[in-house]
Amino acid sequence: MMQKILMTITAILTLFILSCSAPVKKEENKTTEKWSIKMAEAVMHRYDTLAYYNGRTRAGWSYDVSLLGAAIYKLGDVDQKYSDYLKIFIDMLVDKNGNIERYDMEKYNIDLIRPATCLQILANDTGEEKYKKAIPQFIEQMEKHPKTETGGFWHKKRYPWQIWLDGVYMAAPFLSQYATENNQPQWHSVVTHEILLAYEKTVDPETGLLYHAWDESKEQRWSNPNTGQSPHFWSRAMGWYVMAIVDVLDFLPEDHPDRPALIETLNKTLEALLKVRDPEKGVWHQVLDMGRAEGNYLEGSGTAMYIYAMAKGAKKGYLAKSYLDIANAAFNDMVDTFIITDEDGLISMVNICGSCGLGGNPYRDGSYDYYINEKIVKNDTKGVGPFILAAIELNR
Repeated sequence: MMQKILMTITAILTLFILSCSAPVKKEENKTTEKWSIKMAEAVMHRYDTLAYYNGRTRAGWSYDVSLLGAAIYKLGDVDQKYSDYLKIFIDMLVDKNGNIERYDMEKYNIDLIRPATCLQILANDTGEEKYKKAIPQFIEQMEKHPKTETGGFWHKKRYPWQIWLDGVYMAAPFLSQYATENNQPQWHSVVTHEILLAYEKTVDPETGLLYHAWDESKEQRWSNPNTGQSPHFWSRAMGWYVMAIVDVLDFLPEDHPDRPALIETLNKTLEALLKVRDPEKGVWHQVLDMGRAEGNYLEGSGTAMYIYAMAKGAKKGYLAKSYLDIANAAFNDMVDTFIITDEDGLISMVNICGSCGLGGNPYRDGSYDYYINEKIVKNDTKGVGPFILAAIELNR
């Protein structure tokens, strides 16, 4: 009888131990459940290298692919493979002497500065000389880059006298980091001037929102003949802008005279954005102030960028702590609105504007119809990258 009792007790204890072990296993694998990891895994399972991401046929020195790679790189403390994913891609483009295939300084295209942040990351983390050798050519470009009369960088040589909000992000964080790491403080003032000038020239005093671009010459068909401003508030343009501010503040000295102005500008811009957040879905539209007008749609990249800026700004103390709660709530809304499980069982991000610009050939007139009719791309780099960045900031 006693033996049966002991066997029963042993069985009960065994079941209890096994039942307790399940939560422990789940806790150990908790990181695999994070949205940042899930999205990075989706990218890397679909594409062995960023060179062929989303239909690309070769590696290119492009701001958007490098942005996605840099976002995934931040997960390197979870697994080295995430850091390696960016390094392998950059190594396809940079030779041992720091020369970069398909980079042409003479184009004076400010988009081509953004990938150089990856050189800074890899130079610091690996110490390899080729990355260090590659950086000065981008400083040379910015030293020679054409400017408006007001001292702002042209978006590209083929877009003269124009400042686009996109361009603020493309150069400002790179220059700020360079200034700090190379004892070149003059670049800090160049950067803050660029950020504050872009705000001054694009802000709408009634809404606090920022127009996509400004033409100093007022010659472009898309520009307002009185203000030089483009006609609409494009979601991603403002996303680039607020991301630029929070990333620049990582490197801008605490005692820099323009630091308070940058923080004030960040606060005012995000306050304006919260006023046009969709009240039902909790995310943002492609054309920010047009709400549910015919053809307008909820857009993923701008939404992810705002969440990143809010989360980082709140954590760093640039914004009120309440912004962290707002960012977390908006992240949930972003997942509900834009994240699906695809046919391959991996997650995807939908409703991302592929690209928007102004001028050029064929001519982009900046009209409402133009912005709502540009191609929408699933898993576009410019949405997936900021999604990962936002998830990392929120530890999601």
